[in-house]
Amino acid sequence: MTVFLLSKDPEFPPPEYAEEDGLLAVGGDLSEKRLLLAYSRGIFPWYSEDSPILWWSPDPRLVLVPKELRVSRSLRQIIRKGIYTVTMDTAFEEVVISCAQVHGKEDGGTWITDDMVRAYVRLYESGFAHSVESWQEGKLAGGLYGVSLGGVFFGESMFTRRRDASKAAFVSIVRKLAEWDFELIDCQVRTEHLISLGAREIPRSQFITKLRNALGRPGRPGKWNEEPLQLR
Repeated sequence: MTVFLLSKDPEFPPPEYAEEDGLLAVGGDLSEKRLLLAYSRGIFPWYSEDSPILWWSPDPRLVLVPKELRVSRSLRQIIRKGIYTVTMDTAFEEVVISCAQVHGKEDGGTWITDDMVRAYVRLYESGFAHSVESWQEGKLAGGLYGVSLGGVFFGESMFTRRRDASKAAFVSIVRKLAEWDFELIDCQVRTEHLISLGAREIPRSQFITKLRNALGRPGRPGKWNEEPLQLR
């Protein structure tokens, strides 16, 4: 087993050197420069509180092309009822912390450590990380967050406190990304939940090629706090 030990310099080995489970490297830090470089290379951090920082590039990779979004009839009905109001970048830190709390309860732990929260808040403040929020009667019912570079949105985590609240947020942002001509949403690893919404697995080599092409787009840096998204 060969796992690369990172130095203080924000650099990574090629993703194709990753182990079979996707583990590529260990160590380094969560500086803005290193995180943005990682995402641009198809690499992301994922580790627990009691371990060093672990960096991954799985093969295959789960992706969603925005225009390939699938919305079930039951979800369309929930969206049309207007149960949720969906916004962007209005409660970033609350969304990240909620993701940590929900997954911690489900899994008995979370990869969204305090250091991770602080790191992604810094990316948010720099205009690279974004949140999408579903509200019901003024309370946060669900949401998601991720990182945006060029024409790619890298999804990190989502949570829900009310039925389909995170799905409403996800459908809303995917439709907005399609409107903005984003080419790719990185969903990282397979989940049946995302498969049902149109995501599919592709070889890592194909993902890296698509990633490089999409990073050539100008993207949408800065805050995305527009008016509430129209659910339809």
